[in-house]
Amino acid sequence: MTLSDGRKFGFSVFGDKKGIPLFLFHGTPGSRIWFLEDDNIAQRLGIYLIATDRPGYGLSDKKGNRKILEYSSDIEELADYLQLDNFSVLGVSGGGAYAAAVSHCLPNKVKLCILVSTATPFLDGKPSKAISKENRLAFFLTNYFPWLLKLVNKSQKKIIDNNPEKYKKTLKKGGSHLSEWDNKILLVEEVLENGIIHSKEAYRQGVNEVIYESKLLTRDWGFKIEEIKTPIKIWHGEDDTLSPVSEVKAMEKRLLDVESHFIKNGGHFLTENDEVWESILTNIKEHFNSIVLI
Repeated sequence: MTLSDGRKFGFSVFGDKKGIPLFLFHGTPGSRIWFLEDDNIAQRLGIYLIATDRPGYGLSDKKGNRKILEYSSDIEELADYLQLDNFSVLGVSGGGAYAAAVSHCLPNKVKLCILVSTATPFLDGKPSKAISKENRLAFFLTNYFPWLLKLVNKSQKKIIDNNPEKYKKTLKKGGSHLSEWDNKILLVEEVLENGIIHSKEAYRQGVNEVIYESKLLTRDWGFKIEEIKTPIKIWHGEDDTLSPVSEVKAMEKRLLDVESHFIKNGGHFLTENDEVWESILTNIKEHFNSIVLI
């Protein structure tokens, strides 16, 4: 679609088009491509999934000096375009900041905010020591040596574009910085195939947005999470090394209306597990059914 300021805004739809509307916000980096084909679980449960590309990713035009809070305006326009009076949002990893922001800005339209493996606000712009050293290094480079991180991302993009099988083999190797859960997930062929397509689309316009957005996540998000009035539901792996559960539990205490699901032995890649994904969508459906009954 074309936004009011002339920018193109990319999105994909999955599941039951007449079902409960749920916007999906990808991680950093990421894209609107969440599935190789339609999502059968969402279709069966009556969930209408709308996955979006943030500015500079996939099909969405860049927006200079954008802020996390500003994304709410894009989502509000997309909701109007799709003729949705209200909806829910689900943010994964870095996308959690945007799910929280949209919920904060549009309390009369967002009925439920779901945070999965979510990023959390940094204290004084510094990543928690509980985060894996590899991830802390990436955030350090983002703020102090962005040119070096840009080279790393360009190298990765080149492999994804020109030698996807090599990239797949690299993913299969996993790493000691990931949990056992995540390393097992990276051995699943369908996850790898989808990961390549998803990543290729994320880097469609280059690597600059990844670096800029990583910097955004380390800074003040522009709002206080304790002021969010929308009900929030959290799904988080207890063994997540990329977004440590200790930080999420600390954030949880600041939220007004929250229900948390901490997955024993769970890693960062929760939505790639069919059992967890179905439990999330089932919970959403039950939440809306309870509202209707009331």
